[in-house]
Amino acid sequence: MDALTPLTALSPLDGRYAGRLAPLRPLLSEFGLMHRRVQVEVEWFIALSDAGLPEFRPLTDAARGMLRGLALRFSEADARAIKDIEATTNHDVKAVEYWLKGRFEGPAEPRGELRAAAEFIHFACTSEDINNTSHALMLQAARAEVLLPALDALIAGLVDKAHALADVAMLSRTHGQTASPTTLGKEIANVAARLQRARSAMAGVKLLAKMNGAVGNYNAHVVAHPGVDWEAFARQVVEQRLGLAFNPYTIQIEPHDAMAELFDAMARTNTILIDWSRDVWGYISLGYFTQRLKAGEVGSSTMPHKVNPIDFENAEGNFGLANALLTHLAQKLPISRFQRDLTDSTVLRNMGVAFGYMVLGIDSLQRGLAKLEVDRAALAADLDASWEVLAEAVQTVMRRHGLPNPYEQLKELTRGKAITREALGRFVDTLALPEADKARLRALTPATYIGKAAELANRISTDESLK
Repeated sequence: MDALTPLTALSPLDGRYAGRLAPLRPLLSEFGLMHRRVQVEVEWFIALSDAGLPEFRPLTDAARGMLRGLALRFSEADARAIKDIEATTNHDVKAVEYWLKGRFEGPAEPRGELRAAAEFIHFACTSEDINNTSHALMLQAARAEVLLPALDALIAGLVDKAHALADVAMLSRTHGQTASPTTLGKEIANVAARLQRARSAMAGVKLLAKMNGAVGNYNAHVVAHPGVDWEAFARQVVEQRLGLAFNPYTIQIEPHDAMAELFDAMARTNTILIDWSRDVWGYISLGYFTQRLKAGEVGSSTMPHKVNPIDFENAEGNFGLANALLTHLAQKLPISRFQRDLTDSTVLRNMGVAFGYMVLGIDSLQRGLAKLEVDRAALAADLDASWEVLAEAVQTVMRRHGLPNPYEQLKELTRGKAITREALGRFVDTLALPEADKARLRALTPATYIGKAAELANRISTDESLK
């Protein structure tokens, strides 16, 4: 069993679920890290040529095009070549430097021009100048290209369901007991609104980066070229050439506080999704939702009747795994002994695993939601069997008119008892209330006692300007 296949992969992300996570693979794998390292080294090198250094004249357009093409067209063959160099260097970033210099060999121009300036590859850099920018670029791409679109699709689907089911009355179950009714659409709108706030928090994290040398002070830069404003130069590379936010105060590593902020925001999002997955599971158990059948699918190996809510269970489990990793990343990464220790390096290699479980959870949840059908008859029957929930309405109207002990009277009438429409009506008839209020209470049913639920459900929107 030497060959790595989906059946022999140690992680289910690269095994059982590999096909569902393909978009993340080029962004957060070791290949993705190598790709970004090449991009950063190339942009630093080109920027140095524009810095006015007498030893390094500005590169020609042909040289710039060739260099940026190395990053743009970076392939698995290129990654394997870097890995082969690393087998000798035992240093992954140095292997990228040597690979780039190797691209300058050969007679065709602009290779001669590039060979003449080859020692400005990785000039004054520590490995972490390349790594921290690369990790930030990886996270930025994975967030923008995979995670946020997946979450946006989920939110959009929930908003659509909230509108479609805005006025479908449903019995609430605070503490698992019958409670004042809501609507199915309003409950879905609640989740959509929570996710919108969580999504904004995730999207709003500015990923920080630095290019300031071995301990964050530009020591080598200044001794080599004391006349250059190296801080301004590094800021320009980070912000304008790489599209990241510049951190002027670091040790050897960028301290990862922004990463921790992102991972915390992701974990909070997952917690909301775990909450929703469990609630849908419960609504299926109550019979509020049924699940469309899939031909050939088996729910139980021994009980043929079963249609299990497996997508919601899978979602819950995967969000939990994601949060275990995200919480560790957020708590560990901002901690480094003195100016540098290496514990962050191995931990950062698991960013893709954390993203993978989160994306897998969203995918599972989407699959489950797509199978749901509302059993309106079950919802209506549940409401019609729960007239006691109107005790809140009756005692509140009594309070308005100053009747004595309204809460206590309704508690005596309803607590722990099955109340019928007729029994509640008879009680209302005994009250010294204006006839209009009595008529409104007599006409009230559990299905119509929904307050502004439908209005609130219809108000939820994916349009940022309407929030």
